[in-house]
Parts: sequence; structure tokens; C-alpha cells
Amino acid sequence: MMEDKEEMEMKKISFVIPCYRSQDTLGKVVAEIDEKMREMQDYTYEVILVNDCSPDDTILTIRRLCEEKPSGNGMRKGLSFAKNFGQHSALMAGLRASEGDYVVCLDDDGQTPANQVDRLVKKLEEGYDAVYAKYAHKQHSAFRNLGSRVNELMARVMLGKPKELYISSYFIVRRFVAEDMIRYQNSYPYVIGLVLRATKSIANVDVDHRERETGSSGYTFKKLLGLWFNGFTAFSVKPLRIATAIGSFSAALGFLYGIYTVVKKIVRPDVPMGFSSTMAAIVFFGGMIMVMLGLIGEYIGRIYISLNNSPQYVIREKINM
Repeated sequence: MMEDKEEMEMKKISFVIPCYRSQDTLGKVVAEIDEKMREMQDYTYEVILVNDCSPDDTILTIRRLCEEKPSGNGMRKGLSFAKNFGQHSALMAGLRASEGDYVVCLDDDGQTPANQVDRLVKKLEEGYDAVYAKYAHKQHSAFRNLGSRVNELMARVMLGKPKELYISSYFIVRRFVAEDMIRYQNSYPYVIGLVLRATKSIANVDVDHRERETGSSGYTFKKLLGLWFNGFTAFSVKPLRIATAIGSFSAALGFLYGIYTVVKKIVRPDVPMGFSSTMAAIVFFGGMIMVMLGLIGEYIGRIYISLNNSPQYVIREKINM
């Protein structure tokens, strides 16, 4: 009876892992979680593997892992999407399937060290609502690091992220934060924005970052661009305000240039009007107008898609659920 009471009081950790082209690395990540959680005997845990319609045999790996019975207080669940919806949609599906008091999100390629999850848990239990892993030396490619820096700048400017806070794909949140995040039903989830929306009590903790053993990052330039658009159109109207400010500034420049042209014609009527400068101004301001219209159209298009109840994801298969 006493043992049952102690088990009921044990906190549960949910590990959410979006999976894409990870048939060769996923088993090692899950094994590392199992090994670490055998040391952390004060916690029960579950591992939720979300297959984002990977073109390789990732789903077969997930099925095999879910058939195995991990030793100790662990269990495994699997989800498989009907098509590729992206990492953040996979995270949202995993969050909704999770039951833990704490939810840990990490990558499927082994670069985020699962065996250092105790550092995140310890920091969280100091009283924070969310904790992000911070890397002294990232082992990503130059392109991926550039994307991370742009994402960092965008989160700071558009979403109000504190400058000193480091954002990564390896993080832990409390249950109430996860519950608030999954209330978001619109078509374009952006997990960083959802965490920042839920709480300001966020900290960093230092962990290692490993080199990728096999394959390459699934983030292409197109996917990174789509992620940035999700970030600043789903949780901020600052781009529209920036467009308004640029439009006002351009209009003021055009007005001043018009006055300059009139005065110049009065003072020196013999000087012909400049055709080249006129065309340059038309092209410049015309381009600015098109950019602003495109930005407004992006907002309107996303509103339209959301009003049509376009799903964040479609689940083809559930395993152990």
C-alpha cells in the first residue's frame, strides 16, 4: 500500500520527439533516455515518437520501439502523420498525447543529449516554468546556424523574447504550460511563440551539443522561411506596424522630394526634369508598395486558411494509445 502511494506521488516526465529521416538514430536516442531514466528513479516517464510522414523506414523503427517493453518505469507511444506537416506540428501532436507533469522536447538525431535531461529537470525545479538548453558550441552546419541566428533575432524583435534568453529545440516545460500551448488550434503553430505567450519564467541551462552522426538537417531554406513566417504572422502584428512606418517614411520622402522639384523648377527653369531619377523613384516606391501588399496578403491568407479549420496535422496511425 505504501509502495502504491509512493508511485502515485512520483512525477512523470514526457519526452516528445518529432521524427523525420531518423531510422538510424532514433533507437540510440530512445536507449539513451531509458538509460538516464533508470538513474532518475524518482520519476516515471513516457516517450512519444511522432513520425512526420518520413520517406524512409522511420515508422518501422517507431513500431519496433513501441513493441519493446522498456525496463523500469517507462512506456512508449507512437503517432504517424498522413503527410508531412513540419516539426512544430509534430511537437503539438506530441504535447497533446503527453501526460507528464513535465514535458521535454528534443530532436531525433542525437545531437541534443538526452542523457543530460537531469540538468533541465533540476533547473525547472528551482521554480521556473520552462527551461531551454543552451549550447556553448553548436555542431550544426553554417546554413543551420545562420537560420538559428535569424530565428533568434525574429523572436526577440517580433515576440518580445528577452535578449539574454537562448532558444533551442531542447527544452522542458511544466504541465500547465503544455496545456496552454495545446489550446492553440490554428493552422500554423510556432512553439517558441506559444511558450513565450504562456510564461515569462524561463531559464537556460548549459548542455553539450553533438555532431550529427548520419544524414543532414531536414530544414531546407524553404522550410526555414515558412517557419519564420509562422513566427511573425501568428503571434505579432509588428510586421504590419513596420510596414506602416516604412510607408509613412517613404511618403514623407516623396513629399519632400516633390517640394524640392518645384523649388528647383522655380529657381532654375532652364534645367530639364530628370527622367532617370523619376523612374528610380517610381520603381523604388512601387516595389515598397508591392512588398507591403504581399505582407498584408500573407496575413489575410493565413486568416482565411485558419477560418477554414485547416488542421495542424492529420494522424494516420496511433501506437500504444
